[in-house]
Amino acid sequence: MPQSISAVALVVHDYDEAIRFFTECLRFTLAEDTALTPDKRWVVVRPPGGGTALLLAKAVTPEQRARVGDQTGARVFLFLQTDDFWGDYRDMRERGVRFPEKPREEEYGTVAVFLDLYGNRWDLVSPRGLR
Repeated sequence: MPQSISAVALVVHDYDEAIRFFTECLRFTLAEDTALTPDKRWVVVRPPGGGTALLLAKAVTPEQRARVGDQTGARVFLFLQTDDFWGDYRDMRERGVRFPEKPREEEYGTVAVFLDLYGNRWDLVSPRGLR
């Protein structure tokens, strides 16, 4: 089997609030939620179209807590690709997702930055060939 990135860890304050955001606001699927210890869980969410999953990792140290919402120094961290940009954009806004700027056309496609529940920056992007 060739190598692939199966999941990316996203540091969160609370498992349940993160699960709610990803499953209710972004319509991700809860792929796994397994208790490992009384305080630690293996929580995996996945976009509805498949692809790389997010491992929701609860911050426990002061260093980890300081990174929640700023895992990349205020740069866009993750890219959520869609083949229905305007439909997903409207749906996400109706579900409470914050878009700090208006959608724009770029050489590579239509894109809008949005924030997850902790303030991490994401791109909602529809590559030029998918529209």
